[in-house]
Amino acid sequence: MRLMAIVILFLLACSNAKAQQGFRMPAEWEPQEAVWIGWEDLFTSTLPVTVEMIRALHGHVAIRLSTYSDSLVSVAKNYLADRDIDTNMLSFYVHDHNDNYNMRDHGATFLVNGKGKLGVADFGWSGYNAPGLIQLKYGNNADSLRKYMQLYETGAALRGKVDSLMGATTGAINFPADVVIEGGSIEVNGRGTLILCEAVTFNRNPGITRTALESAFKKALGVTHIVWVKQGPADDPWGFFRRITGNYVGGGTGGHTDEFVRFADPHTIFLSWVDEAEKDANPINRMNYDRMQENFDMLKKEVDQDGKPFTIVKIPMPSLIVREGLAVANRPRSDTGTTISRLRFPPSEMPPVGELLYRVPASSYLNFLITNGAVLLPTYVKHGTPANREADIIKHFQQYFPGREIKLIDALPLNWMGGGMHCATQPQPKTN
Repeated sequence: MRLMAIVILFLLACSNAKAQQGFRMPAEWEPQEAVWIGWEDLFTSTLPVTVEMIRALHGHVAIRLSTYSDSLVSVAKNYLADRDIDTNMLSFYVHDHNDNYNMRDHGATFLVNGKGKLGVADFGWSGYNAPGLIQLKYGNNADSLRKYMQLYETGAALRGKVDSLMGATTGAINFPADVVIEGGSIEVNGRGTLILCEAVTFNRNPGITRTALESAFKKALGVTHIVWVKQGPADDPWGFFRRITGNYVGGGTGGHTDEFVRFADPHTIFLSWVDEAEKDANPINRMNYDRMQENFDMLKKEVDQDGKPFTIVKIPMPSLIVREGLAVANRPRSDTGTTISRLRFPPSEMPPVGELLYRVPASSYLNFLITNGAVLLPTYVKHGTPANREADIIKHFQQYFPGREIKLIDALPLNWMGGGMHCATQPQPKTN
């Protein structure tokens, strides 16, 4: 019986591998069937951005909203209707434990093949390597370590099913992937090349070799070539809250590619950049200058799947946004005002009560969304970025996305949560 079970598992594995042949992850500029957006009820500060994204997407692509309960669907419909959104133009779905705006990260990573079939690369989910963060924060307290690991294991098991549930909703073939990653760290050109960030990819897959990781990603996404960059912006640190340098603090993913390095077309890479003249304006600028220069040096040596070098376009970062806050003994988790609980930091980074902290968001012009006929681009002029700098950035987008309307949206509430509009959306490609 045991031998028979092994044979059956082997045959199933072979069958799945064969079925996956021909599937690939399309580039975001390829035709889309729909754009999925998550709806949540915890960090409601993100909802006004969701409304503006829906307005911008309407008329270009079908919009599908997903959340975790029928009751929250009703809440979403009422909220949108109160803001003059015709909810009849939207489709609503319930997927258990889809209670977070970061649809890109835990939602379905869709694949297509040449036969009109839809697939999903079912990546492992670790909650942004929550075990590592829990160890960092509670490693010296066995009871707290046990408690939060149990909470993580329960939540991760549910959140990790959202992508396969979305796949089932769309009739996609599910392909389990032998690697852990979030969707915000997957950037493809649709021709066979994938960009990965070392800082995130190795963090999410501790102990796994580069060779093994490349093999897993090639199988999962149908790519043939992988380009590596070193690390993301300083203002996108791993976890909440982290001391970045000195009194500057923030939170994020630890280097998702959609914060700093994106394909503009199969041969062109947008890279976040800090100019020489601005590198010493503040400590964050200096860190980002050094990091992006290192990434640029790596990309200059890279080629695409056909052995051709890339065109690298430097996209200026927004001017640094800072919110001052005092470290306090404790505060509600959802408060994003002028205080920050010292208890949310790892012990080695914990500020004393009363320390003045400079909180920075994960702001970036490269956390944009491409869809049919439009690009949703964040705007930062009213937050201090010079208008002429943003105008030059818009010209780059008009040049590389001709025929698409550039729609500016203030996405700062998402940036304070460590993400952006790309993080909050998941395109479903057309299959024919």
